[in-house]
Amino acid sequence: MDFEAARARLVEHLSTEIRDKRVLAAMAHIPRERFVPPEEQHLAYEDIPLPIGLNQTISQPFIVALMTEALKLTGSEKVLEVGTGSGYQAAILAELARLVVTVERLPPLAETARKVLDSLGYTNTEVHLAEKTLGWQAKAPYDAIMVTAGVPRVPPGLVAQLVIGGRLVIPVGSRYLQELYKITKHKKKNVVQNLGGCRFVSLIGESAWEEE
Repeated sequence: MDFEAARARLVEHLSTEIRDKRVLAAMAHIPRERFVPPEEQHLAYEDIPLPIGLNQTISQPFIVALMTEALKLTGSEKVLEVGTGSGYQAAILAELARLVVTVERLPPLAETARKVLDSLGYTNTEVHLAEKTLGWQAKAPYDAIMVTAGVPRVPPGLVAQLVIGGRLVIPVGSRYLQELYKITKHKKKNVVQNLGGCRFVSLIGESAWEEE
């Protein structure tokens, strides 16, 4: 399969709704096929989520692009990702930010993501196993935080890990359907934007969902 041609077609498709040229360039550069199981590689550049094992998925490329664009990264930021999964989103963020700290609760996914990111030469990513407290407080505060799993409500502990002016993009709702929120932190009152409906796997842990 010609992955480069398929990737170019996907990026052209995304460009009808995604305006940030840096986001599109990152997605044109990163081999999504490296982040999916071999049996799914022929679907790597379809605009759909794909299974990556352990009841987890790699997100639909449009949602990846939309969430990344919403963070408005310029290249100088320290970014936290909650929910490493395959590592694909972390690679996109690594193209656009100074440092990406990403946390994953499932050890096999964390290890695989770390290996793929290392093999692609990313030196500005840190993959950690999630602790009980949501996020990664050791490197806080962050300029931007992205959560790639659904939560029932916005966790105050994550907002606390943002700098003033920092952005949090997070799916909030039920276990089966969420709204994608962008929260910009201010000293007095945070600004909340609804970016539209989405569907993510559930975030498991403190301030999120219990394991079923």
